[in-house]
Amino acid sequence: MKTYLNVIGPVVLAAFALPAVASTVPAQASSKRAASPDQQVEFEVFMPLRNEAELDQLLAKQHDQASPLYRHWLTPSEFNDRFGASAEAVERVRTSLESRHLHVTRLHAQGMHVIGSVASINAAFGSNLMEVSRADGRSRIQARRALQLPAELANENAVVAAFSKIRERHLNLKTVGSIKDGPNNRYSETGAYWFTDIKQAYDFPSYQALSGKGVTVAIVMASDYLDSDMTLYFGHEKLSPPKIERIPVLGGAPFDPNSGASAEVSLDIQQSGGMAPNARIKLYNIPDLSDNSVLTAYNEIVQTNSADIVSSSFSGPEAGYLASYNDGTDYTSILTQTYEAIFKQGNAQGITFVASSGDSGGLDIPGTAYFNSPPSAAARFEPGVEHPASSPHVTGVGGANLITTSTPGSLASTYLSENAYGDPEVPYDPYGQGVNVAGGYWGSGGGQSQVFARPGYQFLVPTGSTMRTVPDVSLQEGGCPLGLSQLPCGAQRSAVVLAFGGQLSGAIGTSVSAPEFAGLLALAEESLGGRLGNVNNLLYVEAALQEVDPRLKFFHTNQAGFNGYEYTKPVYNQVLGVGTPYAKRMILRADLPSAGDPQTPSNP
Repeated sequence: MKTYLNVIGPVVLAAFALPAVASTVPAQASSKRAASPDQQVEFEVFMPLRNEAELDQLLAKQHDQASPLYRHWLTPSEFNDRFGASAEAVERVRTSLESRHLHVTRLHAQGMHVIGSVASINAAFGSNLMEVSRADGRSRIQARRALQLPAELANENAVVAAFSKIRERHLNLKTVGSIKDGPNNRYSETGAYWFTDIKQAYDFPSYQALSGKGVTVAIVMASDYLDSDMTLYFGHEKLSPPKIERIPVLGGAPFDPNSGASAEVSLDIQQSGGMAPNARIKLYNIPDLSDNSVLTAYNEIVQTNSADIVSSSFSGPEAGYLASYNDGTDYTSILTQTYEAIFKQGNAQGITFVASSGDSGGLDIPGTAYFNSPPSAAARFEPGVEHPASSPHVTGVGGANLITTSTPGSLASTYLSENAYGDPEVPYDPYGQGVNVAGGYWGSGGGQSQVFARPGYQFLVPTGSTMRTVPDVSLQEGGCPLGLSQLPCGAQRSAVVLAFGGQLSGAIGTSVSAPEFAGLLALAEESLGGRLGNVNNLLYVEAALQEVDPRLKFFHTNQAGFNGYEYTKPVYNQVLGVGTPYAKRMILRADLPSAGDPQTPSNP
């Protein structure tokens, strides 16, 4: 699975200078050995919710303006009382685990947090845990084969997402230069853009009208960041950094100047904080991007009810959970049961989840022959979508190349147009199997889910599928990943500015657009005075209204583009979703003054 961030440069005034760089391959396992029997390991045991049909009805009413329950959000305690795993089932599972020398340290609506030795886990689950060391120096605990749950857990349909062979989300990252600041601090009609440029181009409300005050945005990522990078980035636009709180989960991961995750978390904070400078940002720093770590972070957020919006700039192929990719073991229950239960609880509490739709266009995973032993060099990339963006309870954010005015002597970045053309990729080895895979495409991730049915809100627009499709909405993403795309790339590929390790670089990917959109939602919640829950319900109503009356203009829908799988088309497409926002109109505040030129009082 992937996080989506690519960094390009250097940028010299009005043009990008694009040196050739080597293709980036994710860090792969370098060795495997039996885990030490005495090593203590933390993991979650998830259990099915109760009364799920009633929960689905509640979620529908909470997002229906005609219902008296509209935006009447639950507290975690109220959710647990009505929908959490039954006390009797929890006690049976807890007793079973404790009898096997596994210690339950915390109960919650979704199940329980457990700690135990490798020896006890092996005995309880019939596993043979390995310590898998990677080339980047980190390691994780993984089972050689699928866990065999004790009858007491299996009878309760419990899920242990830890220890599986499901591939972690991996990075697609390059840093190849720095930005040389020009006299106007602006470079060309395609960027690299500062957050103030983005806000002017998409018609955000004035900073003096809305700034995200009173709203909390959570960022989930496997790294820390440098405070000095935040000072550099926000100070460039004459603004103080937002208030940021570090929350380590399962020990977290340190800042590493050579880590793509460290660049990623810097970008996430800068983009979300730039859109909503007075929002509070909470970084949930996890040790890696395995399901166990991600689920633990999400679960902590919903159980503590500690954030209004959760932004995730990582994703991975939904198909990677199918039996055909896992030696005949179907892991899709991790997606359809475990993640969904957490997302539903969050939505019922008013929390909005935002996730990048991916940068592999509509072709996101190699065919199964690539994973054979030996792997087949004939395998090609195949259609698929990325999770968590593919969840019906998450807003999947795609991206486009933004084109704005660029006038010498002016900082104005007025919207001119966008395109959503991706670029064919050179053959490469995405998971280190030893063979290159052809047919890949770099661009806004999109397509049809294989596990989630078409949700009710998507019946408002012509998606062309009976299944859940992504993305839902888009913003500035950029393009032309050097070392991965076939050169020359197409025309008008854009980027944003990233401050990382004391340097300014250009960054591209749906890692850019997802936190941008999270920041816009923070402004919407400040204006509303409360949470939005699953914002897809609003987006698709607006798209349907605009189809009836194009004068409403909630979204730009005239972008041409292709993601290797589908071309853009009006109303909705599997490249950009419903389009990119006219920000003030999308948050229902067209009456507010607009963010003006960068570095002015309306747009610092």
